[in-house]
Amino acid sequence: MRRVVITGLGAVTPIGNNVAQYWHSLINGISGASLITKFDTSKFKTNFACEVKNFDPQNIFEKNEIRKYDLFTQYALAVTDEAIKNANLNFATLNKDRIGVIWGSGDGGVTTFEEQFGEFKMGDGTPRFNPFFIPKRIINIASGVISIKYGLRGINYTTASACSASNTAIIDAFNYIRWNKADMIITGGSEASITQTSIGGFNASKALSTLNDNFSKASKPFDSTRDGFVLGEGAGAIILECYEHAIKRNAVILAEIVGGGLAADAYHLTGTHPEGEGAILGMTLALEEAGINSSEIDYINAHATSTPTGDLSELKAMEKVFGIKPNANISATKSMTGHLLGAAGAIEAVACIKAIQENMIPPTINTQQVEPNFADKFNFTLGNSQQRNVTYAMSNTFGFGGHIASSIFKKFDE
Repeated sequence: MRRVVITGLGAVTPIGNNVAQYWHSLINGISGASLITKFDTSKFKTNFACEVKNFDPQNIFEKNEIRKYDLFTQYALAVTDEAIKNANLNFATLNKDRIGVIWGSGDGGVTTFEEQFGEFKMGDGTPRFNPFFIPKRIINIASGVISIKYGLRGINYTTASACSASNTAIIDAFNYIRWNKADMIITGGSEASITQTSIGGFNASKALSTLNDNFSKASKPFDSTRDGFVLGEGAGAIILECYEHAIKRNAVILAEIVGGGLAADAYHLTGTHPEGEGAILGMTLALEEAGINSSEIDYINAHATSTPTGDLSELKAMEKVFGIKPNANISATKSMTGHLLGAAGAIEAVACIKAIQENMIPPTINTQQVEPNFADKFNFTLGNSQQRNVTYAMSNTFGFGGHIASSIFKKFDE
């Protein structure tokens, strides 16, 4: 199996529109929650979300291009551009037949679908749709557009495994490079789901926080008073390539990916297994593939969405895998970014890689009363970031339908 390294990162998040801004906000514990500006929420149970701020597509695309792309694709192109520049890539000097794109998204062009169908329903029944309606809304279009823009003819597809979609994409990219099916893959995920149907639908399933009077404190993972997650949006991109390919082009290697565990809860349509059985399997498989013991993990970026049942099942799973008082610091960056659904794994992978680079653990903010049965069992990083050596970091993501994805990143060592 070939070694797979990370050479480029990109991020557009509710707390920063590039990696530097995002990381600065993470370690300083800044909340991305704000009142929703995209539509009138006066009749909704939840009036807030973690929106991306000050994102102007006109700084990236020509006007005639913007109308072709849903916001989730715009986010994907923006973070890919940053990651490519960060990796100092010149595709003219590389074999583009061996470079692919594996992207992740849960909702795809839901914004476009909602807008276009809404206009149709308000009309007289005459079907007047944007000629780009179909390519704007289909979930695979982001990976296709990235490959078209850069002329990349390698492996190309999109994973759709709900909230674990982009972590699944990262693990798939890792595997294809290890198996010598590609030399480099642009991977990650994007989501733009802060819409009326999403807020309304998640409210109906009682998944969202309704703490409208104190929304900046609403996302509080592992807190015994948590009442649901805060919806977020954005994207993250990672350049993965085989070690030999990176060395040959004199790339700066940021970190290494060494393990990925994919599994299923096989339990419930939307709920996680109460004992975390799928999570246990996913984390265990990732550790086995990395060839390390659980005691060697220094940082766990928990899935921890701030839902009553989901957080509890993850805590039980981590206790089974890591034991009581493990070496690892545990934090939940969703307390700051909200839950980016299919893009969550991408921006959380970026957080893990930055934690390894900077030897810094980003905190969980807002959490004051950790679940009483677990408060003394784990090293929760609450309130403030913590300096410590980080050699191995694990990122957990779990999705509706029982999808499980756990990935492990490592400090690069020759």
